Amino acid sequence: MTQSMTTSRRALLLGGVATALAACTSGEADASEAQYANSPFRRVTDAQWRQRLPGISYQVMRQEGTERPFTSPLNDEHRAGTFVCRGCALPLFRSRTKFDSGTGWPSFYAPIDGSLGTKTDYAIGIPRTEYHCARCLGHQGHVFDDGPRPTGKRYCNNGVALTFQPA
Repeated sequence: MTQSMTTSRRALLLGGVATALAACTSGEADASEAQYANSPFRRVTDAQWRQRLPGISYQVMRQEGTERPFTSPLNDEHRAGTFVCRGCALPLFRSRTKFDSGTGWPSFYAPIDGSLGTKTDYAIGIPRTEYHCARCLGHQGHVFDDGPRPTGKRYCNNGVALTFQPA
């Protein structure tokens, strides 16, 4: 067997494993978003989202993409206020829970209660917890267990999925 055939088979097998693992999870968001099940934002079509959101915001929020690190002006936002979903303006994080994680993305140690839904994401081949807006289901980022006290969580958010409302 040639090297390229071996590489192709390996890539195919790894892709199959990732797909199989993804199939093991329901992909359903947790119960915290049940209050938004009848939200009109759940009925917005893909074409309407494309019109509503700037290009990179659409890619991140509707296709679970990631913006490049250190590109969001929200990294340097330190005023009192609220970070809200760019898709539907649902308040997601209070500014007092924001911290500098050094990762290049706006990071928070706690969301506003009931504002986020989660699912297991296998996109890079290992399980991660993806979180999204509970009202419009727009992808926001991933949560990790390496944040500061009091929660120990780091909600690593794409800045293009948020807007900031000063207090």
